[in-house]
Amino acid sequence: MLEKENSMPKILVTGGAGYIGSHTTLALCEAGYEVVVYDNLSTGKAEAVLPPARLVVGDLAQTEALDRLMTKEKFSAVLHFAGSIVVPESVENPLKYYMNNTNNTTELIRLAVKNAIPRFVFSSTAAVYGMPDTAAVTEDSPTKPINPYGRTKLMSEWVIEDTAAAHADFSFVILRYFNVAGADPKGRIGQSTPDATHLIKVASQAALGRRDALHIFGTDYDTPDGTCIRDYIHVSDLAAAHVLALGHLEAGNPAGIFNCGYGHGYSVRDIVSAVKEASGVDFPVIESPRRAGDPPALISDPTRIRATMNWKPAHDDIHAIALSAYRWEMRL
Repeated sequence: MLEKENSMPKILVTGGAGYIGSHTTLALCEAGYEVVVYDNLSTGKAEAVLPPARLVVGDLAQTEALDRLMTKEKFSAVLHFAGSIVVPESVENPLKYYMNNTNNTTELIRLAVKNAIPRFVFSSTAAVYGMPDTAAVTEDSPTKPINPYGRTKLMSEWVIEDTAAAHADFSFVILRYFNVAGADPKGRIGQSTPDATHLIKVASQAALGRRDALHIFGTDYDTPDGTCIRDYIHVSDLAAAHVLALGHLEAGNPAGIFNCGYGHGYSVRDIVSAVKEASGVDFPVIESPRRAGDPPALISDPTRIRATMNWKPAHDDIHAIALSAYRWEMRL
């Protein structure tokens, strides 16, 4: 049994103690991979890295330490989640985002090439599309990010693509996430960052009295109820997409960019109703001005990932997503 375990591919997961990274780490372990998580724990939680995954505490900016880790462990792939993700903060503090997202990603790619790690799966975002002209965006839709967060992710995508063009032994999958929500259906892990900005988590905190109220930022958008519309994807379905992406590369398939969403959207008011239903609590809601950098609607066209990787979401139910998030929030 020990020999079989040692023969399994070894994967480096940066940011694997965070929300999406920890769920993907869990899915990788369940799929039989050996996983080493590299995380500075600035927003992630050590307890979210469940055995048999191993946690190495370190920062992406510590390139010498990261280089030593890669040299020692001989990884077959990198799954890169580490980064800053709060849109309003990126508007207020763009340099933090360019350093932490684009610069650190570039250094990570450089080290992956130096250490002959052939596969790279990147955590990107629907924010690269900006304010699209169509209801649903495909991977070929124009990329026009309207905030520094989206720009730093798009720049990182360019670095990945250009590196792959220059190095035949380096291949990639870029996954563009839409709005990630929910928690592990078995209740093992969830969104644990206290000051997270994810709408369903914030609503769950309001339902539990941990926030005085939920703020709706903007009620005058050109949408049916005036609030922003987003495509919400359960975090476990997104984790499964990462495992499929890794297998896609291991099978020698071409590099590519893939949307990760369900292909339909819900408004902020829809989400408020779903969390109120899940919790049974009619928590206060305050209508507030718009935030900088929020497009009115953003919905994915997930045709490519469904067709190419046979990705079949198992949790496409906004009420189940809201309930899993609320139950996790109760545990915290």
